[in-house]
Amino acid sequence: MNVLDSFRLEGKAAFVTGAGRGIGKALALALAEAGADVACVDIDPATAAQTAEAIGALGRRARAIACDVTQRPAVDAMVERVAAKFGRLDIAVNNAGVCVNAPAVDYTDDAWRRIIDLNLTAVFYGSRAAGRVMLRQGRGGRIINTASMSAQIVNRPQPQCAYNASKAAVIQLSRSLAAEWAPKGITVNTISPGYTGTELTLALKEYHEHWKRDTPMGRLATPEELKGAVVFLASPAAAFVTGHDLVIDGGFTCW
Repeated sequence: MNVLDSFRLEGKAAFVTGAGRGIGKALALALAEAGADVACVDIDPATAAQTAEAIGALGRRARAIACDVTQRPAVDAMVERVAAKFGRLDIAVNNAGVCVNAPAVDYTDDAWRRIIDLNLTAVFYGSRAAGRVMLRQGRGGRIINTASMSAQIVNRPQPQCAYNASKAAVIQLSRSLAAEWAPKGITVNTISPGYTGTELTLALKEYHEHWKRDTPMGRLATPEELKGAVVFLASPAAAFVTGHDLVIDGGFTCW
């Protein structure tokens, strides 16, 4: 196979959670641009529909699905629905997440649970449901979970202990699943973005100079700069890559 052809995803079917905006939208579009059919999953049906419409304009099949990924029955039903719609499931991207900046002593139990439920437990639900389908199909698959450089470093100046803990756990969960499912041809990897210019982070203008100063490349990433990583991990080019965390942080973790 030509090396460029090994990155193509024609004939593959995928879902991406948190696909309505920001990083999730960019990842969903990336998979479609590489040739995959994509289900755009988001708690907001309107934004999911917008992403699905953009994918349809690329000539790929798309489906917008409203789903609260913190609810296990909803996730199980969503994954089965995607597999039924496309006739298969090859790629699962568990991307939905949230961050709350607050000192640890001020964190409420509800805030802690909200972050762990969405950033970690929902990733497990999505990975488990996708793994079940992929094992049943018997032809392997690709699971890609969004972690963060915050799994390796402590961000500054904003306090975000729950987010950091949740993302570190996503990496270890993904490694555990990778080891368990490798004999069945299912790879499980993570991407760990650094500061990326989404609607959420662009609004936090008071932190931008700190973030840029601490990043060797001196700027925030754009969501589009994460596209290549997810296409690589989803493609035949990464057939022997599993249990890996791909950091995309402009050099932040070098220091």
